[in-house]
Parts: sequence; C-alpha cells; structure tokens
Amino acid sequence: MAYRSRLAHICSSSAGRLGCLQRSGNTDALSSFRRLYSWWSSVQPAPRDPILGVTSAYLADTHPSKVNVGVGAYRNDEGKPVVLQCVREAERRIAGRELMEYLPMGGSAKFCELAVGLAYGEDAQALKDKRVASVQALSGTGAVRLFAEFIKRFQPESSAYLPVPTWSNHHNIFRDANVNQNTYRYYLASTRGLDFEGLKEDLKAAPNRSVILLHACAHNPTGVDPTPDQWKEISKLMKEKEHFPIFDMAYQGFASGDTQRDNQAIRIFLEDGHQLACAQSFAKSMGLYGQRIGCLSVVCADAAEAAAVKSQLEFIARPMYSSPPLHGSLIVTTILSDAALKELWYKEVKDMADRIIGMRTDLKKNLEDLGSKHNWEHITKQIGMFCYSGLTPEQVDRMTQEFHVYMTRNGRISMAGVTSGNVKYLANAINEVTKV
Repeated sequence: MAYRSRLAHICSSSAGRLGCLQRSGNTDALSSFRRLYSWWSSVQPAPRDPILGVTSAYLADTHPSKVNVGVGAYRNDEGKPVVLQCVREAERRIAGRELMEYLPMGGSAKFCELAVGLAYGEDAQALKDKRVASVQALSGTGAVRLFAEFIKRFQPESSAYLPVPTWSNHHNIFRDANVNQNTYRYYLASTRGLDFEGLKEDLKAAPNRSVILLHACAHNPTGVDPTPDQWKEISKLMKEKEHFPIFDMAYQGFASGDTQRDNQAIRIFLEDGHQLACAQSFAKSMGLYGQRIGCLSVVCADAAEAAAVKSQLEFIARPMYSSPPLHGSLIVTTILSDAALKELWYKEVKDMADRIIGMRTDLKKNLEDLGSKHNWEHITKQIGMFCYSGLTPEQVDRMTQEFHVYMTRNGRISMAGVTSGNVKYLANAINEVTKV
C-alpha cells in the first residue's frame, strides 16, 4: 500500500505524470499532456500569407495544364527562373576575392552611393549637397521596416497613409512597428485605373505632416501609375500639406525598361523641394531575390542632419540584424560601378520589361479573339509585373477549381507567369469565368 501511495503522489505532479506517460507508451496522451503544460499552449497558427499560399497550392496540384500567375518573381518564356548575365559576370569577378568580414551597421557605403544615384539621378542636387542619409537594408521589405521604426521613434504622432490597395505586407510592417495607420483611395474598380480625385481628396483631408506611402513605379498590386502631370499635382498637394513621402521602389527599370522613366516621380518630388525617403530593392530588377539587397535613403535639410539621421538608422538596425549581408551588395556594386556591366544590365532589364509588355498585349488580343464582351484595355494600360484583372474572388476560385490557374483572390495576375505557351489557355479560362 505504501508503494502504491508513493506512486500516486509521484504521478500527481506534472513531472511525475510526464514520466508515467512516457513509460506507458501512450503517445496521444503524452502529446496532449505536453501541449497542456507547454509555454506556448496559447499560440494559434498564424494566418497563411495570401501570396505564398497560392504557390503551395499550385505545387500540390498534379494537373498537367496548371498555371501559376501568383508568384511575384520573373520567369522567362519557358516559365523558368532567370539569372542575368551581368549578375553571372559580377559573381565571376568577385569569386575568390570576397572577404567574409562583417559589413558596418549601415552596410556598404559604395553600394549605398550607387543605389541612391540610380534612384534619384546622379545629378540630383540633394546628392551634391550630401543631404541624403542612406543605409543598406534587407531588400525593400527591410528598408520600409527600418523607416517605419524611424517614424515611430522620431515622429510618433504622425500617421502613415497607405494606398487602397497596396502590397499586403505594407500593413504588417507599419502595424508591427506600432505606427498609426490610415489609408487613401488609389484604385477605381469601375475604370480599372487610378482614383485620382479620391486620392487627392484623401491626401487633402489627412492631417498636416502625415507620412504618405507611394509606389515609385509599377504599383503593386494594380499596375496603375499616375501620369507625370498627376505626379506633379500630387507633389504640389503634399507640399502644401507638409506631408512626408516614402517611396517604395521595387521595380526601377523592370517597370518600363527605362530606369530614368521609372524614377520620374522621385525626381519630380525632389525638384519641388520635398524631403522624402526611398526604399529600394534589387530583387526584381536584377533577379537577386534571395540576396535580400536593398537600400533605405532619407533626404534631409543639410549634411549635418543627414549624418545624424544615418547614425540613428544604424542604431535601429543594430538590435534588429546588426549588419546586412555582404554578397548581394558586392554584386550590385560591381554591376553599377562598371560601365560595360551597367549597360548590359540596362539591356537585360529592358528585355525582361519588354517580355512582360508583350505578354500583356498577347493576353488582351487572345481575350478579344475569343469574343469576350468585356473591355480589356486595362491589361495593356497597366504597367509592371502585375495586372489587376478585375476578376472577383468567386471568379478566381473558378479559375483554380475548373482550370487549375492559381492567383491571389483579389484578381492580381503576375504577368511574369504568362508565357507564349500558356497565354491562350489563360485567356480561355478568363473568358469562361467572366461570361455574362
């Protein structure tokens, strides 16, 4: 009896019950017990990322005609990933000569110099005046997050205004940085174009000195950009309201094939005397997706202020990731600092942009040839990697269920996933689900 009493006492404690269950071999009970007493028992599964979930579903599908137009990465006309020749040559040059030391907290100074020259134009007066603070960042996402943390620390009363719609991760970034969020109208579904009047009304109504997130070119997810004249009007309005623009610039060169055309919004704002920030990424434009190479730059009042801002950006980066990765910065620096390689990059990025533009034309033509009663002009009027098709969530579901075509439920089509081999199939699927 004493033995049984002692055994019951041991098994009545959590550690004792764990031992008893381990000896019993009852794996289901053991698993339940561990969950009950786990530190993380209250943690629920995170919601699936709407974009990454599309790829997972596509990979699980065994249908021979399946099509993935959800992925935000460039593919060639065979649907294969591409490594640019300028990147291959840059890697050949740095191979064996690459040191493995830490970069400074702000990253490579040479990379930052070349990156901001590309974004603002090498003749920008702000650069000549040394009024631009710049740090290497973990691609565009990391650059926006650094700036969001900077806002919270130094302008905590300001709210960030994001366009409707925008890249879904923008909301996560500003939320996790504890920055107050608001939105402004951007896309007009009835025209598949810019809601310019709504945009202006909302920016006018926003409190003075708000932070306004703008897409420098190839707006994600809509592919709808303001015209140069509209950018000038937006710039003037924001100047009057003392708003601070932060440009997310993920597609310079990739949008139109011309880096100068793609940075015109930033140059307009600089000419109007704005202080502004720019979050650059080289993931799309150089195909450096996995290298996580980007740059955050902030235009300041003078050189002294720029030095102070840079030091604070580095101070924010220190506990987040300490210093950025080396390899991607070396690739970009090698390309942008060599005239021949830079010219080759200009050609290759234009080739990528031209293929996307060609697929837009082909998709529109195939829909018209099928006798679709809808107006598909927006396919060719929009620009960049993404086409905001106008398909409803229910129509997108049919695209997947009936035709094995995968895209996000907002109807965003990644034109990089459209090829000469699947464009007719895609057009037919769209035509079928949009028949009236």
